[in-house]
Amino acid sequence: MIINRKSVSSALRRVFSSTPAVALAVGLWLAALGTGFSFLWAYKSTPGQVSAQHPVEWPRGSSLVRDSARHTLVMFAHPRCPCTQASVSELARLMTELHGRLAAYVVVVKLQGLDEGWELASLGQRASVIPGVTVVRDLEGQEAARFGALTSGLALVYDSGGALEFAGGITSSRGHEGDSFGKRRIVSLVTTGTADRRQSPVFGCALGHAGPAVVSQ
Repeated sequence: MIINRKSVSSALRRVFSSTPAVALAVGLWLAALGTGFSFLWAYKSTPGQVSAQHPVEWPRGSSLVRDSARHTLVMFAHPRCPCTQASVSELARLMTELHGRLAAYVVVVKLQGLDEGWELASLGQRASVIPGVTVVRDLEGQEAARFGALTSGLALVYDSGGALEFAGGITSSRGHEGDSFGKRRIVSLVTTGTADRRQSPVFGCALGHAGPAVVSQ
């Protein structure tokens, strides 16, 4: 079907000139549509909170085992966060790109109010099949609190000696798959030891932990 733009424009002009009430209704609908898109874009591009106190050394009390021969990434995830589905997809791409040079955990956080079977959410299941990734259940968010994780999708990267190298997200907006500054920086740190910055914004749902925090930049 071929749409003639001139015919459409002519028809719209006739509607607007002959029926002011319809014209007003259409104008209001367009304004509401524009406002809705603006709010949606603002939500998708607004980062979550990041802790001001991520441990600069791998915490000794953690039940997670750091890899002493390569970098270790720890991603924290709310099991019901739709935004973090994109983070898991990007983690799969990151692990493929680094070809075994990175060990990774996805820590699925159990928060108050979640139903039984929370650990069987699709997010955890998807993460569990990524080569090199270990999925861990975090009851009552103990590990999340220990590492200062406030937002689902946060990735912390520690080097083989246990020093914090990177803190941030690996997506460019909420629920968006594709290239991101965070993923590029992790690749650069693992392969060259340097990066332009050692943090990035985190886009995801709140994990519900209180504590010193700042909005990620």
